[in-house]
Parts: sequence; structure tokens; C-alpha cells
Amino acid sequence: MAQNVADHLLRRLSDWGVTEIFGYPGDGINGLVAQMGRTEGAPRFVQSRHEEMSAFEAVGYAKFGGRFGVCLATGGPGAVHLLNGLYDAKLDHVPVVAIVGQTARSAMGGSYQQEVDLHSLFKDVAGAYVQTVTVPEQLPNVLDRAIRTALAERTPTAVIVPADVQEADYSPPGHEFKEVPSSRPDPDAGRGTVLPPESEMDRAAEVVEAGERVALLVGQGARGAVDEVLHLADLTGAGIAKALLGKDVLDDTLPFVTGSIGLLGTRPSWELMRDCDTLVIIGSNLPYTQFLPPFGRRAVQIDIDPKFIGMRYPTEVNLVGDAAATLRALSDRLSPDAGRDRARSRWRETVEDNVARWWRVLDSQARLEADPVNPMLVFHELSPLLPDNAVVTADSGSATNWYARFVRLRHGMRGSLSGTLATMGCAVPYAIGAKFAAPDRPAVALVGDGAMQMNGLMELLTARRYQHLWEDPRLVVCVLHNNDLNQVTWELRAMGGSPKTPFSQDLPDMSYADFAESVGMTGIGVDRPDQVAPAWRRALAADGPVLIDVRCDGNVPPIPPEVEWDQLVDTARALVSGDPDAADVVRRGLAAKAREFLPGRD
Repeated sequence: MAQNVADHLLRRLSDWGVTEIFGYPGDGINGLVAQMGRTEGAPRFVQSRHEEMSAFEAVGYAKFGGRFGVCLATGGPGAVHLLNGLYDAKLDHVPVVAIVGQTARSAMGGSYQQEVDLHSLFKDVAGAYVQTVTVPEQLPNVLDRAIRTALAERTPTAVIVPADVQEADYSPPGHEFKEVPSSRPDPDAGRGTVLPPESEMDRAAEVVEAGERVALLVGQGARGAVDEVLHLADLTGAGIAKALLGKDVLDDTLPFVTGSIGLLGTRPSWELMRDCDTLVIIGSNLPYTQFLPPFGRRAVQIDIDPKFIGMRYPTEVNLVGDAAATLRALSDRLSPDAGRDRARSRWRETVEDNVARWWRVLDSQARLEADPVNPMLVFHELSPLLPDNAVVTADSGSATNWYARFVRLRHGMRGSLSGTLATMGCAVPYAIGAKFAAPDRPAVALVGDGAMQMNGLMELLTARRYQHLWEDPRLVVCVLHNNDLNQVTWELRAMGGSPKTPFSQDLPDMSYADFAESVGMTGIGVDRPDQVAPAWRRALAADGPVLIDVRCDGNVPPIPPEVEWDQLVDTARALVSGDPDAADVVRRGLAAKAREFLPGRD
């Protein structure tokens, strides 16, 4: 029996090590979906509730699995629905391959039903490689190149397969003019090690060697260089701050790791940047220049991608290279006793004192009275209970603030969020993708009620449906239930000088725990502070997916590590301009800020 294109495409994906395809069916991909049921060893089709969720699940799979993710959708509306998840992949530098249907070739260009110009649609988000397979002989090269490009450039790519091509008999490219072959898939092929020129390494070593107060800023690009980062910190007496996408790169319990940086960051990270005389940026593209040192400090940047070098801070030396190999070469040029220099020792002691004090501040802030539950307490109680191999996802919203500051990820844990697109609705599908990438690890999704109502509720059905496939079936979804689009409410106050506008910000009330129970999950309701830790213990001891519904106080402010005068003025203007929650906001804000100066007081 002749092999058709759909069969060959699925087998080719299997040869690349693909075991799951996250998708939603439609008539533009009927040939592929039907063939999945007939092809032995084909990747499993994981059905989401919406194509956007399929793309998010592919992103979560890639982020936590160290492999590329694959999503599948029909043409027209299905392709359009993929875009948000694919843009999330593009902006966070995640390899995802989108396979998309299209109307039959005989109808293309005829304004046929569901016909969309997919090349134009995907030109920006998958611009690194987007191609249509118009004849069977194209398939291996187009698919292989899409995968190799996604991996090499850490970006989404798209392969468009018209409906009639999927069902056509497959014939391979020949050794002929105008046909392009492809070598066999190589899923285990590693990337070569890239090192900067020796002269640039020497210049960078001179800059770092001269610094007495060295700060390291690490991002997700340093994930494969943990030992090298720590060695450089030991050599220089440096403190280490983390960009949010690099939160899981280093253990939060290390005394010289200051935590996240930026609007959602910590005070010791802000102090580290303010007071350092030398900055080394490793695998980070943090856009918030105001949270980096004042201009004029000496700085070195290390990044594998020359497009992102020297664009966030006026760095003195830019090293384009693999983080681990470049750091090893840099450290070899430094004095082995430099970290014991008296000035550097005092600097390290100051950093560690600031970090220790900050954790005491957070403990105090988490225990402040709120109505009914302080959201900071939810994240504070989670940290010591997290299993050592946990995967944590956070949604965009006020949950992001508390994840960034309160969740202490230890060595071996993973965590991520939509770091650059900052899209709502990613945490639950991320966690589902993570469960397929690492079925032996428990996953925790931290979600606001806005994101939960946006798309998280329906994706609980996906978690329930596939839990039997996971070696460790634990997936805990924690919902911050305050009936408010809380992050936007705070942005209105602090950046727009506007009081809360209930007509746009208030959410319809519902019981998320009851909804979880209605779809066959365990639901736990929390409306008192003393119920928080027991709820986490029960959920993390369960033998299946659990949802924790925490009724928390939306008037607890996510105060930045350093409040700018304009933000303070705008917030004050908003509160005196008829904000319905002004009194509670002031009371909660003053109490939280006071703990930075009196962390041990009640």
C-alpha cells in the first residue's frame, strides 16, 4: 500500500523524537488526524479545548522539556487561534513548530471557505521559516528545515500542508534538477560551542578583575551554565540577580542570590544594581534599563545571539558565545584569590545581609492581616512545601508579582511564565504541556481569576482527560480569587492616575472549587489564613489534579522595590479621585511598606 503524505509527515516527526502533538481538529487537517489513527507509533494527539491552548501547551512542553514543541490546527480560524501562543514562543525564544492545514490547492486563490493568506498571517510570528508544501517531494526538506530552524534560532516556525496534499501519495525527492533532498532527522545532535575571540575575552577579564563590587545578572540563557556562574561569583565576590525568565536558573536559597529584578523584583536586587561598580550580564535581555546600574558603570555582556548584545545597557565588552564555555574561559583569566580581597568580601557580606533581611521582610509582609486572605501568604506558604522536582508556572497578572518575589525555587525545580509577551491565560496550558514533557514531575499553576475565566476553566477538562498518562498525576491549579482584574487595576492607579473602574475591572463571582469538582477534579476552597498551608499539603499529596480556590484580598498592593515619584503621585491621585477601595489600599500599602523598615514588628 502506498504511503501518503500525512503518513510520511507523522513518521518523520516520530524520527525527530516527537511523541505529542498539541492540537484541535478541523477539516483542513482531516488527512493528518485520520492518519494518526492508522499510523503505528505516530505521535499522540493531545486535544485541547482551543487552538490557542494547543500553542501554549506546545510552548510549555518546549520550555520544560528542553525539546521543540509541535502544535496542529486547521487553516483559517484554527491558524488564527494559534497566533497568541506562537507569539509567546517567539518573544520568549522557545522552539515550536506549527503544522497548519489549508484549503485544497485547486481552490487556493479563489476566496474559498476558510481560505486565509497563511504566509502573510505567519510572516511576523514565524518569519524565521514558514513554507507551504505544494507537492509531496517537498515534504522532508520543508519539515526538517522548519524543525532545524526552530531549534537553531529558538523560535516558532510554520509548515502549511493543503488538505489535498495530505492525502496524496508520497514520493521522495529525487536526485534531480529542482528537487531538494534532506538528510535523516538528528534529534540528538548538539549545538556547537561558540567562543568569543581571545582578545575580547582578555578585555572582559580586565574589566571584571578591576571591579570591587561586582553584580551578575542572569537570564534563561544561563540555564546550562549554573556551575560556571557560581564559580565566577565565588571568584569575584559578586551578588547575583535574576531576570524573571531566569528565575529557575539559580537556587533562591543561596545567600548571595538577590532574586528577581525589575518592577516585580526584590529590594536587594535593586540595591545590588544601584551600588555595584561592575555588571556582568549573562544570557539576559531584560528590557527595564531603569533597574540596571546608573550609566557609567563598567559592564560586560555574554549572549549566544549577537542580535541581543549591547542593546539594554552601554556595555564595555560584548562577548558572543555559549554561556558555559565563555564563562569558563573568562574565569580562567581571573585571579583565583580575587574573591577573598577585603573590599570584595565586604561587598559580598553586604549583599548577603540585604538578602537575609529581605526574606525577613517578606515573611512579615505575608503575615499581615487582609480580608479575607493575604495573597502573599499563599505564595509564602507554598515555597517550603514544593516537592524538590516541582514545575511551577505563573500566569500574567498580580500572581506574577507574588511568584517573582515569594516563591523560592530550589535546585532541581523549574519555573516559567510568559516573560515577554506577558499574555494572560498561559499558566494552566503551560502546566499541561510540562506534564507531557516531564510526566514524573508534579506541576503547580499559579493563576488569577481573570486568566482562569479567560481560558483556564475549560483546560481543566484537558488535565482531567490525560492524567492517567502521567507517572506523577499531580497538577495543582491555585486560583487567586478576588473578583478583580487586579494587575490592570494597579496599573490604572500607578501608571494612569486613574481610580479603579469597576465596570471594566470587576469579574463575575463564581466558585472555582465547585467548577473543578463538577468536571471530576478535587476542589479545595480557602477563605481563612489558617487554611492556606493545609490546602497546599492536601493538594500536593493528592493522586490527581487539584484546584485550590483562595478568596484573597485584591487591595494588597504589589509595591515595586523602588517607587518612582511619578508612580507615587499617580497612585495618590487615583485614590483621592473616587477609587472605591481607597481606604483599604492605603491601609494595606502602608502596612506592607512599613515591614521593609520594621520587619520584626507586628
